[in-house]
Amino acid sequence: MKAQHSLFSSCLGLFALAVSLVATSGYGSSTPAKPTTLKDAYKDHFMIGVAINRPIATGTDVKADNVNRTLEQVKSDTAVVLKHFNQIVNENDLKWVMIQPKPGKDGYDFPAADAYVEFGVKNDLYIAGHTLLWHSQVPAWLFQADPFETPAQGQGGRRGGAYTGPRATREQLLERMREHIHTVVGRYKGKIKVWDVVNEALADGGSEVLRSTPWTQIIGPDFIAKAFEYAHEADPDAILRYNDYGLENPGKRQKLFTLVKQLQEQKVPIHAIGTQTHINISTTFETMDRTLTELASLGLPIHITELDVNASVRGQRTTSADITGAADRTEGGVVSEADRRLANAYTNLFRALVKHKDSVKMVTFWGVNDAVSWLSRGTPLLFDGENKPKPAFDAVIRVAAEASQQ
Repeated sequence: MKAQHSLFSSCLGLFALAVSLVATSGYGSSTPAKPTTLKDAYKDHFMIGVAINRPIATGTDVKADNVNRTLEQVKSDTAVVLKHFNQIVNENDLKWVMIQPKPGKDGYDFPAADAYVEFGVKNDLYIAGHTLLWHSQVPAWLFQADPFETPAQGQGGRRGGAYTGPRATREQLLERMREHIHTVVGRYKGKIKVWDVVNEALADGGSEVLRSTPWTQIIGPDFIAKAFEYAHEADPDAILRYNDYGLENPGKRQKLFTLVKQLQEQKVPIHAIGTQTHINISTTFETMDRTLTELASLGLPIHITELDVNASVRGQRTTSADITGAADRTEGGVVSEADRRLANAYTNLFRALVKHKDSVKMVTFWGVNDAVSWLSRGTPLLFDGENKPKPAFDAVIRVAAEASQQ
């Protein structure tokens, strides 16, 4: 009898162990294990991307892109990129002043851009290119009249105003544009899958649709259509998008509609809308829902291209001490007010993005962590300067989990 009881007990023990193993493996469980990476959490919704700097692309501690990271920190940043993201965009190295600082076909400087593309190819990441045409970060020679007897120095500012001498003709500038786009897009054909063809051409205020820049002053408003046509010639398979900021503002959004509809009527090959989404912490779900609803009415895919959340409150900025670690963010396990507000902002944003997942195809953060953000004294991203996930990260993962249960 004891032997039978012992055998029965052993069988019960083995059965309990088997049940335990099944439960912990998630197999057959009604509550599958929560995804721990951004790209896994949103794999059924949209790509999750990030802007990378030159140190990450090259795997060195080179001082570039306003980044001052040790090699150990660069390796940590890179690990976060590879773990959490499936899409990348360059921060600076494909902008005109970086890749063609001098005039002519011999004026290109490709190594940094090559390293960026090679990083993406090596790690099987979907690669975006930023940006072919912009009025900022352009070399001063670009708008200079031929011949280049006295090369212009410096680079154009926000309005391309560094060079004030005789200007190029429309024909000269169009040819420079075409040569540049054909060279750059052609070099990375088939590798860079999507391009910001024109960046920030819309006027912020007033009645004019386009801002006044050397592009509009020399070529005219059709410089945008020409840029898309040249990019399509260089790589017919690339997705070509127009990219701008502040599209949460109804007035600027209306200017976008005017521009895009004109391009569509002219059969210009524009394939996607890039909305930067540098938003403020007070941006509501309703604002983002309305923005995405109206953008989707254009009938083009929506790409969130430069996402971060400005955590300034009433003009006050966080200090550099807030960037480095999580130690000061909690006290007795209680989340700080700053982190709570940031997490709430990201919750509102991602709930809107998930609601519009049929239109939103890509969501790209502008930087890996707070320490490398262009908002250098802020805390706008999901990871702190030590690459520790913040409560905002947990909030974004939670939104994906909620969506999967609906």
